[in-house]
Amino acid sequence: MPSPRQRPALPSLSAEAALSFLKDTKGTLAWSARDLADTLKISRAEARQALAFLQAQGYVQLAHQKGVPRVAGRWITTPAGETVSGAKPPRFARESVEQALTALKDRIKKSDKNPRAPFRITDAVALGDFLFPDRARVQSADVGIRLVRRGASSSEPRSASDAQVGRKFLRDLRARSALLTIHHYADWMRQRCHRDLL
Repeated sequence: MPSPRQRPALPSLSAEAALSFLKDTKGTLAWSARDLADTLKISRAEARQALAFLQAQGYVQLAHQKGVPRVAGRWITTPAGETVSGAKPPRFARESVEQALTALKDRIKKSDKNPRAPFRITDAVALGDFLFPDRARVQSADVGIRLVRRGASSSEPRSASDAQVGRKFLRDLRARSALLTIHHYADWMRQRCHRDLL
């Protein structure tokens, strides 16, 4: 059995963060370790380590061109990587996603001013390929929202009925928009490239 010194260290970023990057690569031909590092705000060494794990899982592979065995430093996301990350074909105009996020931001402000709303929103961030100005077509924006029950100090749901009310609250915030995918907030969301909605 290898000693602790011989075992490779696990990457410091979460699997969810790495998969969010893979989702963002849908529609691009190839990308680099630097793109991964810049998007997830990690070091190049951490990016190389994450790439090794993603490659071992079959989620990424080195890019190839006709007649050239490998394109130095360029990677592609495999179909398995697209599936596991939840990537969809980029079909929305970036401007439409931006408008949907502006409308969501307004709904968040109105909700937080409403004393009868069951929750306060303490964190709201948007992630996705819409953040890259070179993309004409994008996927729906992923939005992480942290809810805190009014009068409570913790964001943890206290019961199954609280969780059900929370899901309905998030659905109402989404307002049936196909341009937004709303998730419960996780700390890794703020640690990567994102847009703050509060």
